[in-house]
Amino acid sequence: MTDARFDAVVIGAGANGLVAAAALARAGRRVAVVEAADALGGQSRAVEFAPGFSAPVSVDSGWLLPSVSRGLGIDVARVSPEVSVTVRHGDGFLALPTAPERAASIIRAHSARDAARWPAFAGRLAKLAGFLGALYQAPPPDAAVTTLSDLASLAGLGRRFRALGRVDMSELLRVLPMSIQDLLEDEFETPWVRAAVAAGGVRDIRQGPRSGGTSFVLLHYLLGAPRGSVRARGWWRDGPAALADAAAASARDAGAAIRTSARVREIIVRDDAVAGVALATGDELAAPLVISTADPVQTLLGLVDPVWLDPELIRAVRNIKLRACTAVVHYAVDRAAVHPSLGPAELASVVSLTRDVDTMERAYDAAKYGTLSAHPHIEITVPTARWPRLAPSGTHVVTAHVQYVPREPRDGPWTDARRAELEGLVTAEIARAMPGFAGGILHRAVYTPEALERTYGATGGALTHGELTLDQILFMRPVPGLGRHATPIDGLYLGGAGSHPGPGVPGGAGWLAARAALSDKTRVHR
Repeated sequence: MTDARFDAVVIGAGANGLVAAAALARAGRRVAVVEAADALGGQSRAVEFAPGFSAPVSVDSGWLLPSVSRGLGIDVARVSPEVSVTVRHGDGFLALPTAPERAASIIRAHSARDAARWPAFAGRLAKLAGFLGALYQAPPPDAAVTTLSDLASLAGLGRRFRALGRVDMSELLRVLPMSIQDLLEDEFETPWVRAAVAAGGVRDIRQGPRSGGTSFVLLHYLLGAPRGSVRARGWWRDGPAALADAAAASARDAGAAIRTSARVREIIVRDDAVAGVALATGDELAAPLVISTADPVQTLLGLVDPVWLDPELIRAVRNIKLRACTAVVHYAVDRAAVHPSLGPAELASVVSLTRDVDTMERAYDAAKYGTLSAHPHIEITVPTARWPRLAPSGTHVVTAHVQYVPREPRDGPWTDARRAELEGLVTAEIARAMPGFAGGILHRAVYTPEALERTYGATGGALTHGELTLDQILFMRPVPGLGRHATPIDGLYLGGAGSHPGPGVPGGAGWLAARAALSDKTRVHR
């Protein structure tokens, strides 16, 4: 059964899918969006995990490309953090304010040397992250220059690079491939200062702080952060899914049709060209253009018949690093469970429970062998400090992001008993830092990587849709040859976090994929 013909179908109604749909619809295309879940928002949607308590899987609102805001007329109010990061120290916590001078005054009580270095360090990170931001606002440069537009893209990249100046050009080339531990040991002597920053370099990646390229991960997730912040980037004032809601409104205003509870069974291909999608219900939506915001493995190896793909491409896609390593535990707690030294500004930011970089590295060591460390790296966020309506008055939602948790443990699959064991370990670690925490728990929900895969449809539970390793960024994301969003199948484009510019830039990949599809003069229109 065929529902209707469209000019384009977008798979997924997270920020990337809704931005892509809005861009296509505003360009005059008749667009349908299909979403497997029963609600919009993707990873930003708040999911009820206990009666009256809801939380998104991530409270990081990311960085909205200026071109998306301008192009779609989206203006989403943002709140800037007062505290960049809080880290466990002694029997309490130390918070680093976003303002560099205030942060330096906190550090000075522990190291005059580190305090003197902090403002310049924070400013340098902001400048280097800004260069990445310039790269992320356009299709990635193509090393195999074949057209004048490709040449212009490379020339533009060169101009931006030279604009950094000689000193910062050298610093960028030095920092990007470095391990975050090496970067921080060059700068600071205080263990808790190193730990506070280092955690940003291993976010959702199965690498430890001694691994090369983790300094790049830190810079990537600084895009959109206020100057001086080395971790927190702020949040949408009106809720975790505010950007997705605004993009959905823009798409609907331009005539796009959005369907939830509509799981795609297959991307239909005929004669090397897209012909539409088939839903699990048996319905078919015919269209000569499909933008998929599912991860590249799910799109190309799960939804497309492999007969249409080159074996070398199939092998490359199979080798994409989707090594999920993060579990999430949501807690519903009474307010007394939170440590008294953590005020509203600290709770609205990110709180790291790892005191030093060596402990973080040991947690990673366990994951390499398919086991869970006795002391995993845990960061907590409190979504209700930003959006109180996510829980009843007098209570909080505390979300623990736990690294490194293997997708497939060496000694057997995840069971209810093993999930309970994980939750007990995480609760005990939090309680060591906040002694009243365990007694204040009202409800809890555990999402191991395999549970995240079921809930959010991400292969292997990798919410990044592909780790941000140096071989999986820019024109190599998701794999060389697919870095500019088009695939070898005419009319099929990749627009999810597994494509350039990657996770943490909501709507960015969807916008660039839509622009690529609209400007592709070589595509056969059927």
